[in-house]
Amino acid sequence: MPTVAVDKADLWERLGQEFSSEEFDILCFEYGLELDEDTTEEVEEAIKKGLPAERPQLKIEIPANRYDLLCIEGISRALNVFLGKAEPPRYKLVYPTGGESAILNMSVHPETKKIRPFVAGAILRNVKFTPRSYASFIDLQDKLHQNICRRRQLVAIGTHDLDTLQTPFRYEARPPKDINFVPLSKDKEFTAEELMAVYESDKQLSRYLPIIRDSPVYPVIYDAKDRVLSMPPIINSEHSKITLNTKNVFIECTATDQTKLDIVVNMVATMFSEYCAEPFTIEPVKVIMPDGSSRISPDLSERAMLAHASYVNSCTGLSLQAGEVSKLLSKMSLFPVLSSSNPDEINVSIPATRPDIFHECDIMEDAAIAYGFNNLPHTFPPTSTVGQPLAINKLSDIVRSEWALAGWVEVLPLTLCSLEENFDFLNHQDDGKTAVKIANPKTLEFQVVRTTLIPGLLKTIRENRSHALPVKIFEAGDVVFKDSKRERQSRNERHAGAVWCNKTAGFEIVHGVLDRAMKILEIPRIGSADFKAETGYYLKETSDPMYFPGRVATIYYRPPPQKRKHSALTKLKHDLEATIHTSDRHDIELGTLGILHPSVLEKFEIQYPCSALEFTLEPFKKEMQKIWTNDE
Repeated sequence: MPTVAVDKADLWERLGQEFSSEEFDILCFEYGLELDEDTTEEVEEAIKKGLPAERPQLKIEIPANRYDLLCIEGISRALNVFLGKAEPPRYKLVYPTGGESAILNMSVHPETKKIRPFVAGAILRNVKFTPRSYASFIDLQDKLHQNICRRRQLVAIGTHDLDTLQTPFRYEARPPKDINFVPLSKDKEFTAEELMAVYESDKQLSRYLPIIRDSPVYPVIYDAKDRVLSMPPIINSEHSKITLNTKNVFIECTATDQTKLDIVVNMVATMFSEYCAEPFTIEPVKVIMPDGSSRISPDLSERAMLAHASYVNSCTGLSLQAGEVSKLLSKMSLFPVLSSSNPDEINVSIPATRPDIFHECDIMEDAAIAYGFNNLPHTFPPTSTVGQPLAINKLSDIVRSEWALAGWVEVLPLTLCSLEENFDFLNHQDDGKTAVKIANPKTLEFQVVRTTLIPGLLKTIRENRSHALPVKIFEAGDVVFKDSKRERQSRNERHAGAVWCNKTAGFEIVHGVLDRAMKILEIPRIGSADFKAETGYYLKETSDPMYFPGRVATIYYRPPPQKRKHSALTKLKHDLEATIHTSDRHDIELGTLGILHPSVLEKFEIQYPCSALEFTLEPFKKEMQKIWTNDE
């Protein structure tokens, strides 16, 4: 959840009263927020020591879908309405003198479809900024950029001093060599190509360069005198920068997603419209599309939804009338009106600042918040149910318990790993058909979803090299494989794995761990003398580049035969296959165990020999389910 830092004294002034930290924490909880930190004590300590200190702040955690609470203006506005100290504002569009024909125009050129096709705008007239409100204005843009805008990939916000510009505006897309302007905080002109090189070393802006760098055209906004306002999503122009003396603010947003664009431009405009000479009024902008169509931006129209008191009561356990529910919704900055035709219905108008409300259940949630979650009645559910674990989870717990009781330590490494760790480090080749790869990995450490538990176990040993020998660790967790037959093109498998690290290899140790797991699962071992056994497990020598040659075996499982009659010929065939010790086509390959190859250990920076075991638990879950069902 995003955290918003607000000036404590400023917030108390806006709320019309002061709160202790405990009181404000309770208020935040009641509204669905969380007070993360009060810096008052830190500031006082710094002042006592003679150190420079800022004014005390309150750091408040905001739900990720409440974009209207990402600044002090939105927080104070919502809490005042919640406390009954103010009415929820009604935001409205105010047209300039001359009516709709005098609206500021912004034309969109066809080339923008190649890079960033959508644009919106709004104007705040006669704004009175203070240093704190100006800082809040900039901070809100940054919070939106990091949240709903997905680091400017979906939406980029630009704000400008309208009095320094000449209307109408043009939104174009041009080759980077044809774009020239003086960027914000610079004193000389650059081309867009040069700016890419200039900002490569900038800690803040360099992260946004890949969004447009490889495009043949860059988005750019011009005024009537061909002066650049901004080159979204990178930088604004120095010419139109906002200052404390700015009176008329022009807000422009460019985007790759129309829905996100409408939300963002509404948030910026509504949150700071309270500083206009006429509070909560916004002057619209006409956006003229390449095909000649036009739209008015921003769209502040309220959405109509229908709520029912009976639905609210059924979900909360309350017995409220529609009028009582209506009062609760008013506390959450909604606009309810009782239906004249049905006493159970409430017509609710959703303001432009509440895009988080999609369905009637969201309205019910707001009513519950206004009533107070702690005040809701405690009742037993009308039905009595008993939870039961999935068979695979219960099976995993059995293996975990037995191995832990045998003195092994369970570890929980990450599910994601690098492509090298999953394949190259284990002397395996990536065929492109096995591992699920992350499309846009954050780092090289998280490129694929693991297909084996071994890399995580070996990394754990590497990071605990100071631990006394022997190191004996295990994990029972999921691995993921590509599977074109599944709806999501992949499948999870539950594996159990263990690694022994000591001055000697300890092949017999991991062999014993396997035998213990099979014994507790009641899976008999098939020896060389009982090759005709109906069910059980056995080992067969194999070759795997991950293991030392001649010191690796494959684990096979022969499931119990189906209760059906087999012909004498079929039975004879199975007996012959077992006699010559070939793998029966009905036997399942569970996994492998052996002594890890020295090259594998070298890549994981492990100096001592290790033996590893890994096998899947999936074939046992059906049989275990039958056993548990019979026991019950």
